[in-house]
Amino acid sequence: MTGQSLASLPMYDLPELQAATDAWWDGLAQAFRREGLSNIPARLSREGQFGAEWRNPALLFSQCCGMDFVTHGQAHLRLLATPVYATDDCNGPDYCSLIVVRADDPAQALADLRARRAAVNMPGSHSGYNALRYLVASLLQSDDASQVRPFFSQVLDSGSHAASLQLLQTDQADCAAIDCVTFALLARHRPAAIHGLRVLTRSPQVPGLPYVCSNTCTEDTVQRLRNGLFAALNAPHLADARAELLLQDAVILSPDAYQPIQQMMVHAQRAGYIELS
Repeated sequence: MTGQSLASLPMYDLPELQAATDAWWDGLAQAFRREGLSNIPARLSREGQFGAEWRNPALLFSQCCGMDFVTHGQAHLRLLATPVYATDDCNGPDYCSLIVVRADDPAQALADLRARRAAVNMPGSHSGYNALRYLVASLLQSDDASQVRPFFSQVLDSGSHAASLQLLQTDQADCAAIDCVTFALLARHRPAAIHGLRVLTRSPQVPGLPYVCSNTCTEDTVQRLRNGLFAALNAPHLADARAELLLQDAVILSPDAYQPIQQMMVHAQRAGYIELS
């Protein structure tokens, strides 16, 4: 990769965490330079359309949604590693979605949410959309009496997991599928965001949001990026930043490890439940 490169870490970049995210990037950048990489961005990019950088050939380092990676990201991206987060709902590099309702909601199972209102962060999200669609499709397949569609009375696009939770708190929606890492970060840094809410159920676990680079990066660059990443994950001076971000480790997975996300999409399609409704 020649010329000025690009870096972003948009997926868990809550306002309360931007200082920690910037400190984490500073440490990564130093580690990459020690690996002999040049033209490392001094700052993370937070400008432009969300996710546009994943198709930029100048991308040196980022984190993307697993659904983006399996649907069209592999045409533009190389998988570097999958972070491991210190949350009760993660298992190594795997994570899940939490189906969240208000604490006083009478629902005891997903089936109880029929004809209720669902909030999703965005249709292209695995954690906020695909995982919930999969759960509902499985329910519709297993219950002959529930083949009537739509399942929900309304599906609201909120724009973010935090906004979905706010719709629950203000009684504008009744349920939402929330990335378990986002939920844990909010619980720690913005507890008011989850006040009055509870977890109803969970989706199956799949690999979490991967660290990626442009597929224009050479094998040598990929190896240097991985070396730098693991050096930063073990650097004592970055311990506070990692703790703030709940970052514990990373694992190098094959791109095929992300196929369960695609399989969940296919499962819903075969059930005739193509769009969450």
